[in-house]
Amino acid sequence: MIDQVTIERILDAAEITEVVSDFVNLKRRGVNYLGLCPFHNEKTPSFTVSPSKGIFKCFGCGKGGNAVNFIMEHESLTYPEALKYLARKFHIDVVEKEESDEEKQQKDDRESMMIVSGFAQKYFSRFLWEEPEGRQVGLSYFRERGFRDDIVRKFELGYCPDGKSTFTEAAQREGYRMEFLEKTGLTIRREDWIRDRFGGRVIFPIHNIAGRVTGFGGRILKDKPDTAKYLNSPESEIYHKSRIVYGIFHAKREIARADKCYLVEGYTDVLSLHQAGIENVVASSGTALTHDQIRLIRRFSSNITILYDGDEAGIKASLRGIDLVLEEGMNVKVLLLPPGEDPDSFARRHSSSELLKFISENETDFIRFKTSLLLRDAGSDPMARARLITEVIRSVAVIPDQVARSVYIRECSRLLDVEENLLYSEVRKILRTRSGVAGTPLSAGTPSRVQKPAKPPEPPAGELNTEESEFLRFLLRYCTTPLFEQESDTPGKAEIITVGAFLIGGIRDEEMISDKPVFKTIVEEISQKMEEPAFRPEKYFINHPDGAVSQTASTLLAEKWVESKRWSKAGAYTEKEHEALDWLVPRILYEFKFMKIKEMLIKWEGEIAEAQKLNDDELLFELLAKIQNLKKAEKLLSDKLGNRAIT
Repeated sequence: MIDQVTIERILDAAEITEVVSDFVNLKRRGVNYLGLCPFHNEKTPSFTVSPSKGIFKCFGCGKGGNAVNFIMEHESLTYPEALKYLARKFHIDVVEKEESDEEKQQKDDRESMMIVSGFAQKYFSRFLWEEPEGRQVGLSYFRERGFRDDIVRKFELGYCPDGKSTFTEAAQREGYRMEFLEKTGLTIRREDWIRDRFGGRVIFPIHNIAGRVTGFGGRILKDKPDTAKYLNSPESEIYHKSRIVYGIFHAKREIARADKCYLVEGYTDVLSLHQAGIENVVASSGTALTHDQIRLIRRFSSNITILYDGDEAGIKASLRGIDLVLEEGMNVKVLLLPPGEDPDSFARRHSSSELLKFISENETDFIRFKTSLLLRDAGSDPMARARLITEVIRSVAVIPDQVARSVYIRECSRLLDVEENLLYSEVRKILRTRSGVAGTPLSAGTPSRVQKPAKPPEPPAGELNTEESEFLRFLLRYCTTPLFEQESDTPGKAEIITVGAFLIGGIRDEEMISDKPVFKTIVEEISQKMEEPAFRPEKYFINHPDGAVSQTASTLLAEKWVESKRWSKAGAYTEKEHEALDWLVPRILYEFKFMKIKEMLIKWEGEIAEAQKLNDDELLFELLAKIQNLKKAEKLLSDKLGNRAIT
């Protein structure tokens, strides 16, 4: 670890404008600097650097922080890596704490394996370009596949000579030990023989997120029936196939900039798309997706489109693995290429603009894609359709966001021609089997129809608006009602989150408590007392000594909810308010926050006008940053509320 004294020296030396200027063309604007944001496309500069505060802020995409944060974001480095980057730039010696002998040995072994892998990549690339066998066999193969030389060099492709141990002998002559050649899997050794793992294969180096080579993929060029076409490095201390996606190092910046990742299957798919000008693409390398791979992609974007060829059997085999992507809360789309095409062949025959147009016009939401795909197989067989419903709802149930889950249930109801309440019932069954899993709801989401109030409650004039009234009404009426379960510190035991804990936690964490006396009193006293077993909010506040509080509580709790006769006569499915808390309560919270954000925007926009009159650039900078963050939160809430707030 880097000692604190060194960290402080780095932070003191890392002047923000000097760091950012390496990547952004900055122009002075008053006491600050302005430039085009490197994290998203923009034509009008909104990226501001404040030397006096030592921070940067983009008012377009919202990213901001100090010099270390900038390097972490721009170069996709960890905090220690970013510190070392800045230390090198400003010529500061990094002092790390003393390590144990065991830690040193483990670190030394790992670093030795990385060094051996780095040597192997350079050897394979040199052999491809400079040796007759490499040029005649390896380079000819890449050119025949249509890959330009710049793409071959960009991905550091290579060729391992066809021989029993040509590479191993060359590595040993250079002083690399057999121990680490074996540990990396580059060399296979038995009692009586030694052999190069990748002999006679073209080489695809596999880079980690920092750009270092940790493993290799090799494709054989000779027709050998008993030999695997593709061969990867074995699992090792530095290479874990389940934790890496091919091309992530070359794609990470474009994935973050475009806020989207394209996922393909093989090495050549990635190369062809890069050659066509689409760089935000990675490959699973033929393996089923894992949580680690998905989380690696999610570091740069939560939007992913999976490109498939026309092989339905292969698609169906991978459907269950894609459920893992949904579990991670990512937005998943699927693109089915024309029959006979794969991403490699399709990209080689189209320009980047043609590819992007085709993708935007043909990519489909994964749940809709899966439903349509399985519907074709089910036909009119009732049992097959029943299995189909279970299979689709299993995917819907893994989606962590309740609002998104409700939207999908409604869409599935339409596609499958099944009543929503039946689908909710299936989701509830699935979720109940996960008792104790974090975030498991006690009910599944929005029903098709909910009882409506006869009329809105009417609190004392001038006191509370609609959002505040509804927030307090749910808080008073359902404060101790269980809403969902989450994991507790005790293994195997779930913690129950009540409506009261959810609502109050949702506004207290973000300092959104209303400044109106009645609202503050009710929220603060519930916060203090809701853990008491005998606490009953209705009785407590109706009998409250403060007359305004007592009157408000009585008004809110006296309102009656009735079922619409139009719906009941039509035989429509309705659900009582208390049965729909799992989607109503979050919505009440979203609407309250939406209202508060609008109030705060009005207030701060007024303060901006004052700051402009006073020519106070520092205050103006702070207010603009606050407003940008609020507008981002407003957009998120608007999306959750269906692009409108109910009033």
